Amino acid sequence: MDTEEFHLPRSRTANERLHAMIPGGAHTYAKGDDQYPEHLAPVISHGHGAHVWDIDGNRYIEYGSGLRSVSLGHAHPRVIEAVRRELDRGSNFVRPSIVEVEAAERFLATVPTAEMVKFAKNGSDVTTAAVRLARAVTGRPRVAICGDHPFFSVDDWFIGTTPMSAGIPAATTELTVAFPYGDLAATEELLTRYQDEVACLILEPAGHTEPPPGYLAGLRELADRHGCVLIFDEMITGLRWSEAGAQGLYGVVPDLSTFGKALGNGFAVSALAGRRELMERGGLRHSGDRVFLLSTTHGAETHSLAAAMAVQTTYVEEGITAQLHALGEQLAAGVRDAAASMGVGDHVVVRGRASNLVFATLDENRQPSQQYRTLFLRRLLAGGVLAPSFVVSSALSDTDIDHTVAVVAQACAVYRKALDAADPTPWVGGRPVKPVFRRLA
Repeated sequence: MDTEEFHLPRSRTANERLHAMIPGGAHTYAKGDDQYPEHLAPVISHGHGAHVWDIDGNRYIEYGSGLRSVSLGHAHPRVIEAVRRELDRGSNFVRPSIVEVEAAERFLATVPTAEMVKFAKNGSDVTTAAVRLARAVTGRPRVAICGDHPFFSVDDWFIGTTPMSAGIPAATTELTVAFPYGDLAATEELLTRYQDEVACLILEPAGHTEPPPGYLAGLRELADRHGCVLIFDEMITGLRWSEAGAQGLYGVVPDLSTFGKALGNGFAVSALAGRRELMERGGLRHSGDRVFLLSTTHGAETHSLAAAMAVQTTYVEEGITAQLHALGEQLAAGVRDAAASMGVGDHVVVRGRASNLVFATLDENRQPSQQYRTLFLRRLLAGGVLAPSFVVSSALSDTDIDHTVAVVAQACAVYRKALDAADPTPWVGGRPVKPVFRRLA
């Protein structure tokens, strides 16, 4: 057995300090140290471009930066310059800043399928606002979510459907129903079963597989026929699929859509966008019942809106989406070749759109395995690759990708040994990494 060890003593101590003060030891469950091999969850000191440094002094090539939010690389000069311009001018006022006008104009020019936009700080705010608006305009209580997509909001209407439903009344959860991605017949059956009860269909327009031909257009038709609101959650697909999101790429216009993550390149900004007729119900220029759509103290923070404008300008002028796809294709090909050359091509599997790659770690029976994921992550970390996914940023260089592929090849060699032994335990080094959504800690 390979006995080479990799230690992070300062990070281990800092993680203990985090857990002593912060429930879960992180502010996002997906960043928790339970997502990493035992005692090998690096605590970050700083980042630049595609690299981060931990407090133990190790440098890593980083993937999935900021849970997919940092797509241009850390401290991107154009974004930082735009932010700095606002910092000395004040960040929050008693009335709207002119920056709010400019940011809305820039967003609607970049996402022309939307007619109005309202900004907030995180994805949950805007997806919940979209659901509330859909319920208000339809007068219907039920929300239909795509059951194949992992996350929509921290709010009760969604979290109640997950294994972490503690504290959420059953009566709330019963109002949320699920439909399978890609299956129009099953969705129509659901809408018929709850005839005139479903306020909206909410889904990520695309995930690890491309939408089946005609699927999104078929959802659009179903929503129209059944009188419900079609909501695209573009937190991940926004910018990474095209500057105008998946709706811009596939040419199907939702009633409402939500953006975040890549929109701020790490700065806190999200957006609810959509048709004027619906969005104005949260405004002042209509005669119906008022909808408390979004009202956030920090939603229009000037430097975050400046970051969003700089991100959108950079994407459009520098063709960032195309760069992300090219880098992802290069990485995926290298990883697949490395896995195949080490005899684990059926066990270390790269999936997803090139701009949003993930990997699966399968056991000897080709079933998903947290133990084999732990083994794989340990070897990546020891090789200077921090990769809960293979989601690329445009800051990656050819050298970065070549190094990543070389480290993956070394990890796959160990993976092969574990498969041959039919027991990965000697290479796991402690408890396996755990799924984010689970009932017990």
